[in-house]
Amino acid sequence: MSAGEKAKTEQAERKAKQTLGRALGNDRMAAEGQAEKSTGDAREAKEKTKDAFKR
Repeated sequence: MSAGEKAKTEQAERKAKQTLGRALGNDRMAAEGQAEKSTGDAREAKEKTKDAFKR
């Protein structure tokens, strides 16, 4: 699995955690999911930048 694919998978997992937290009314879980999703977004951006410079 490439780093870009890993970032996408992590983003999906974090989004699910955020959504579940909201559905259950668990603000902490929702906030953790959002924070972790943002980390995944940053990782994906880093990989895209790295790929752009490889070409």
